[in-house]
Amino acid sequence: MKNLVVLLVLSAAALAQSPAASQSSPVDQENANKAKALIQQMIEALGGEDYMNIRDISQEGRTYSLHHGEAEGAGILFWRFYKYPDEERVELTKKRDVIEIFRGNEGFETTYKGTRQQDPKVLNDYIRRRHYALDQVLREWLKEPGIAFFYEGSTVAAQKDTQQVTIMNSRNEGVTLNIDSNTHLPVKKTFSWRDPTDKERNIEDEVYDNYRDVAGIMTPYSVSRLYNGEMSNQRFLHNVEYNKGLADSMFQASATYDANKPAPK
Repeated sequence: MKNLVVLLVLSAAALAQSPAASQSSPVDQENANKAKALIQQMIEALGGEDYMNIRDISQEGRTYSLHHGEAEGAGILFWRFYKYPDEERVELTKKRDVIEIFRGNEGFETTYKGTRQQDPKVLNDYIRRRHYALDQVLREWLKEPGIAFFYEGSTVAAQKDTQQVTIMNSRNEGVTLNIDSNTHLPVKKTFSWRDPTDKERNIEDEVYDNYRDVAGIMTPYSVSRLYNGEMSNQRFLHNVEYNKGLADSMFQASATYDANKPAPK
């Protein structure tokens, strides 16, 4: 009996510390309901069931890397193929001779040298961004137990009037969405993470613009990525297609050499 009482006390304490516990009052519940309604409105604006059931995406465009907000070079042509939930292939340059493949928690890069395992930092950054990607949040996070919703009022984001909502999961990971007050489409997504090395907190943003209707799915043809307030990457799309039935073979790769070892003579 004593053990049962201790267990109940501990369970109550854990519940009190959970994100959802902070929304137990009627006022907090009303706040959460407003946030949920805005998110549902945003999903419908994106295409509703068509958006939530995307199987694969094919894109063509040009990508720019930026340093201190300034573009480095004239940009690179890219072809991107994504298969939900965790397979991606990116072909770079006009000749499409640099290929990056991500599959689950694996990553590979193919160049004229052959195929090597992706640089660990590049892979970790990619996996983090995928975990916080908009489709992952809307299609996976929202199904998890312990999800909390917070409506944070009206604000301006990317020169647009928006409604701000934060989604927090049971692991204390959060994503803040700025939703256009007029179109109800997402304008900006923000998340933060703590670097395990220097313990500093970093903030990453994605800004979506130039939406077009593609097969009933509202698609941003301009996506900008910011890192700690500075623009780090921009992508401008030329063409987008959905649900082409991409073959699994497009996402297969294996290393042919070790980048950390000298090439054989």
